[in-house]
Amino acid sequence: MRRLRLVALLILLVVAAVTVVRVVSVVGPPSREQLRERAGLTGKQELLIGVKDDQPGVSQLLENGAFAGFDIEIAYMIAEDLGFDAPRVRFLPIESEDRARRQALVPGESRYVTVDLVIASYSITERRRQQGVIFSAPYLQTEQSVVTRADSDLRPTTFTDLAGRKVCTLATSTAEQNLAAAGAQAHGRNRIRQCIQELYDGEVDAVTTDAAILAGFVAPPPVGEAPPASKLTNPKPLRHFDIGADGDELWGVNTGPNPAMRDLVNLSLEEARTGHNGKRWRAAFDRYFGHAQQYNDEQQVAVDRQPPPGPADKVEVRQWPWERSAWRHPNQPRPGLSPVAARVRARRSSGC
Repeated sequence: MRRLRLVALLILLVVAAVTVVRVVSVVGPPSREQLRERAGLTGKQELLIGVKDDQPGVSQLLENGAFAGFDIEIAYMIAEDLGFDAPRVRFLPIESEDRARRQALVPGESRYVTVDLVIASYSITERRRQQGVIFSAPYLQTEQSVVTRADSDLRPTTFTDLAGRKVCTLATSTAEQNLAAAGAQAHGRNRIRQCIQELYDGEVDAVTTDAAILAGFVAPPPVGEAPPASKLTNPKPLRHFDIGADGDELWGVNTGPNPAMRDLVNLSLEEARTGHNGKRWRAAFDRYFGHAQQYNDEQQVAVDRQPPPGPADKVEVRQWPWERSAWRHPNQPRPGLSPVAARVRARRSSGC
């Protein structure tokens, strides 16, 4: 009789547990796998990411066909958390004005495609949000600054020092608006390398944009990095200035309109801020921005701590106590596969 009662109790507990699981599955937050399915990632063979190809230290195409920079490291990190190992990630160069629409030109094919994510030194602004850009939580905090040629007599400490001067910046950027307000002669360009080349050639007096972007043109590349695929001509030493710009530039990922995709990216960034991905973020920062800071002593390159998410960036997912807290998708790189080996494979398969 006692054994029957015990069996009956066990059956009741199992039924109760199954009921709880079913109820939570229906009314509770989604699991990561459900988010992946809703984001259209289930069964997807390749993740397309729009990146810059001319920003040393941030995102640059090298002559060996690989991309390198802080944004590239962040892109690989996010892609792995979305279930895509390095060989299944394809980077496509994207112009500044195309970041909002997520349109990137496929090299050698003369056609544009919609990328899944844009990770391209893209500052989060209210104006861009109002225009329909869906941003993730921020992954980097920097500020606007100015570079001049080292032999120039221009030593700006505020934006007003640029009044009447020819100053180049990225078109559609937040810097372009600030230049107009300061009375400078703004020259908007699609690529920052165009601005730097004009500065070398004496066609403009200064270049302004985010400090994290400009720092790579002041500093030499990290040790062991291959030369860029496209080199500037007649280079001159540059000097980097802090102009006391109000406000910060917070970079975010354009995740597109799918809420599940945004949630997955935000989960990855939160794990970088508080969990198992934190070492990857720090390693990327130290390699590129920590290195550049040594050569940009008059201007802070970027804040060495990942920005906290806003209230709207918080994401809840269903995770049972028996599941690992450090989630790993089966498609992520094998523990025995080094990041270098994974990226060599990625380069070969990407066609870049």
